Amino acid sequence: MGFIDFTSGQVLTADQMDLVMRQSVMVFDDSADRNTQLSGVLAEGMITYLKDTNTVEQYDGSAWSGIDTTISEINAKAVNYDLTTDAGATYTLGTADANTYLQLTSAATLTVSTATDFATGDQVSVLADGTALTITTDGATLAGAGTSTTSGSFTVGNQYEAVSILCVGTDTYRVIGNISVVA
Repeated sequence: MGFIDFTSGQVLTADQMDLVMRQSVMVFDDSADRNTQLSGVLAEGMITYLKDTNTVEQYDGSAWSGIDTTISEINAKAVNYDLTTDAGATYTLGTADANTYLQLTSAATLTVSTATDFATGDQVSVLADGTALTITTDGATLAGAGTSTTSGSFTVGNQYEAVSILCVGTDTYRVIGNISVVA
């Protein structure tokens, strides 16, 4: 079976319509009705819907089997809405800071370390409530504002701004927000 691109006004042949029908979801009252109507024309890959059981089934070339239409699991990052407040002059991100909010209330330096050990996709949202915030690294790769560094720093634009630090790979982080590279 292939794909046919019909044009407006084209006369459809029985073979073309058979091809279309074999690629659609066909609706039947029950399996007996389906088996009667499709007798002699079964083809691997056919899909049917049975009204009596509200099930979708597929034909594998020798038998019909149900298609699982339930969603049993949705994988999503757990977001911890805990807020950690710190008034110190220095703060080093740790694994426990992943997927949380961090409020720094003093002029501070925030270090992203190779020991931070976030999993890819983890992030921390940082609220810069102090008068100045510098984000630095001690070997982890930090990237943002057009720069990637393993030894440099970024400053957050203004007091009361928020930035996110997202782990994009082992010891590799993006700083997202209003930041500037420290010269």
